[in-house]
Amino acid sequence: MAEDPEKLIEQIRGLGIGQLLLSTASMIVSLSFGKLGAGELDEARLGIDALRALMPVLQGQIEEEMRKDLEQAVANLQIAYANAVLPG
Repeated sequence: MAEDPEKLIEQIRGLGIGQLLLSTASMIVSLSFGKLGAGELDEARLGIDALRALMPVLQGQIEEEMRKDLEQAVANLQIAYANAVLPG
């Protein structure tokens, strides 16, 4: 059953921007890994660049452990991207 629109609006109002950005970043991580797996390197690179741009914005806005996990995910994406691009 669909949620009541008023209830959904209230939930959105209660959501902090930092939490929304973290959720968005998590989705970008997942999408970027999927794009890498599908060989869509330009899309994966766009995701990596977007994540790198978000990292300084999230500093101090999310829990330190979450920030470190996100940094590790970005590093893993960068390594996977490099492995996909560079012959070897």
